[in-house]
Amino acid sequence: MESRGGHPPGKAAVAQALTAVGEGQLAPAGPALAEAPAKGAVPPRVPEGVWRFTAASQDSAVPELRHKVEDLLVRQAGPGRRFDDELLQSVLLIVSELVTNAVRHAALLSPRVGVEIALHGGWLRIGVEDRHPYRPKALAADPDMEHTSGRGLFLVRAVTTEAGGVCDVEPTTDGGKVVWAALPVPRR
Repeated sequence: MESRGGHPPGKAAVAQALTAVGEGQLAPAGPALAEAPAKGAVPPRVPEGVWRFTAASQDSAVPELRHKVEDLLVRQAGPGRRFDDELLQSVLLIVSELVTNAVRHAALLSPRVGVEIALHGGWLRIGVEDRHPYRPKALAADPDMEHTSGRGLFLVRAVTTEAGGVCDVEPTTDGGKVVWAALPVPRR
């Protein structure tokens, strides 16, 4: 997968660009993410911005947030264009796995889960936020397939790395965390 260069946007840049958003509403990017492209740079095919969705921390949040993200990315590609299929499937897998983890492991302390999508500088960043302080670690593969769960973060890390991206966990100011992955957006 070819990237347009640059570095994945960090949480600080995304947070700086976020505006107050109601539940399930879209928040367009502010000036912090709307930097002018360098002279001769190829403008992004997908408009840049930051969007945030929230849902109750229950099983129905997984398909609900996955569909909202998919609709957003398809809409952002614009009429007559398609969002890169491989990237879209990777993003939807990451959203599903991270939201599932938040619902299963953080719902007691986090009645709502938030998904943030940021497109900036040739990168797409997916962040899933909850209020639980536990910082998960990707589990090693289970060669004997003894466990039927616990592979979600390992899968997120593998998909992200294969795409040439990065992922991490960051604390939030309220004591929770954001688990995020940033993937390069391929040129078309």
